[in-house]
Amino acid sequence: MVLTPTADRPTRVARAAVFTVFGLNGFLLAMWVVHIPPITDRTGVAKSTLGMFILLMAGAGIVGMRIAGPLADRFGSRTLVAAAAIIASVAVIGPGLATGPVTLAIALACFGFGNGALDVSMNTQAVHVERAYGRPIMAAFHALFSGGGLLGSLLGAATLRAGLDIRITLAFAAIGCMALTFVALPRLLRDTEPPATELHPAAEPLPPSAKKDANKREHSRKVLALAVIAFAVLLTEGVAADWSTLQMREHLDADAATAALAFGAFSVAMTAGRLATDRVSGAFGRVAVVRYGMLISALGLVLILASPWIPLTLLGWAMTGLGLSGSVPQIFTAAGNLGSDKAATDMSRVFSFGYLGLLAGPAVIGWLTAVVPLTTAMAVPLIAVLVCCRYAGVVAPARAESA
Repeated sequence: MVLTPTADRPTRVARAAVFTVFGLNGFLLAMWVVHIPPITDRTGVAKSTLGMFILLMAGAGIVGMRIAGPLADRFGSRTLVAAAAIIASVAVIGPGLATGPVTLAIALACFGFGNGALDVSMNTQAVHVERAYGRPIMAAFHALFSGGGLLGSLLGAATLRAGLDIRITLAFAAIGCMALTFVALPRLLRDTEPPATELHPAAEPLPPSAKKDANKREHSRKVLALAVIAFAVLLTEGVAADWSTLQMREHLDADAATAALAFGAFSVAMTAGRLATDRVSGAFGRVAVVRYGMLISALGLVLILASPWIPLTLLGWAMTGLGLSGSVPQIFTAAGNLGSDKAATDMSRVFSFGYLGLLAGPAVIGWLTAVVPLTTAMAVPLIAVLVCCRYAGVVAPARAESA
């Protein structure tokens, strides 16, 4: 990526529009999460059944990701952002209207599909805006996603406390997000080709057909490598989200309120890290963000494994969040700049594989707790981040790799 000191006004406006889309995606997810208790009460769904429905929602999300990639390549990420955002906005009403397990399952599948499609299309649009901007800005988009989630959580909690019918709350949320989508749509950028510095030139002169085959194989290997790194990073993030509180409670016998600080430390550090990542990436490059970020996360996980004190364990979870914070944006930037004319498809493959890691990590830890203590099971994410540290070079632009 060629660094430029400024961007023109349409690019800055497009950046604000993509910020809006990331924020509304986080907001929509939070509106579902914060209303889970009243929705399960209304539908009579048990916790075990809800877990299955959440897996169904995740599976539908992966389907949405895989479908959205090729469609974004064909019709443009701007079009797919609008379509996916509208689907997700309308679908968020569904759980509030559900009256039983069957209707809730259908509603969550629709919402998961829309959310998955939006994840891929908005990240593809973010790559185009970042390319036009001329410097790293991807991490800031992901920080806005967290900000939207925080806003949704606070607003949802306030409406629940006020006793407002959840159907009214979700309907207004949907209308507001659709209105923001229509405002943002004309300000998004048309898709652009990656610059020559991101392409993969052949090392030696080859016949056209052989060169094409060699580039295709190289491209496939790079997509697979990025997918594996995304899987490992999001596996660790999923473990932190689902098990950090329980780990501190079990290992240090902390009370519930104190144990909750573990995930709080992780989340605050991750959000703060994403706000700072773009400047670090601009100064030191993508590889440094991933490699040293993974090293920081590894040190944090070592503290978690060894710490006999609550403050030290909280530091460990904060370090884990800080280290992870910048890696996913770098992976998506790399996936969107592989020199292919199917950047969205590449991103959908990387994103869906990473999402599998987000789901698999907590499940693997749960299985391991049947034979080892929960804290010992944290060796799994430790190994994952060390692998990412070792192979962080896969996120480098082609020119950097060949230097």
